[in-house]
Amino acid sequence: MNIQISNIAKLPTKYGKFKIKAYKQENQEHLAIMSEDFETLDSPYIRIHSECLTGDTLGSLKCDCQNQLDLSLNFISLNGGLVIYHRQEGRNIGLVNKVNAYALQDLGRNTIEANLELGFKEDERDYSIVKYIFEDLGIKKLKLITNNPKKIEYVESLGINIVERIPAITKSNKYNEGYISTKKEQMGHMF
Repeated sequence: MNIQISNIAKLPTKYGKFKIKAYKQENQEHLAIMSEDFETLDSPYIRIHSECLTGDTLGSLKCDCQNQLDLSLNFISLNGGLVIYHRQEGRNIGLVNKVNAYALQDLGRNTIEANLELGFKEDERDYSIVKYIFEDLGIKKLKLITNNPKKIEYVESLGINIVERIPAITKSNKYNEGYISTKKEQMGHMF
């Protein structure tokens, strides 16, 4: 795997002060957002956050992505740890296809049905960069902030000890109730 990595830089934010490091894998660039005390932590809190431009940046109410990112950055700022900003938009179908999936959802499909109708699997994400980041940062055990059982399985498959799972529970709204319900009932997310 050919990965290009950046130096570590300081990043003061509205959530607190962090350090960041970027990783480029082919045409995708990912980010490690670390608390200032990250290197001193034995089992840091970690969130693998999948990119969602419409939620994270535009504040879309169709998903819970921005709320989960806000929750995680606040939590990491206070408790120490790392957010991996995993840049695989729309479960790795890309922005154009994600908007097409949104259009199908406007016609009544759920998020999984829309992806399948567009010719994709329900989840196309590849977590190999996460393994590389864990190795690069020397992570052997962690406290994982997630609702997604596939992320838990993936981290465990790397031989990394998950000391604790912290749910990423945020407030739902009338626009994302179906999305959250689909994640819970069809993808096994734990809320």
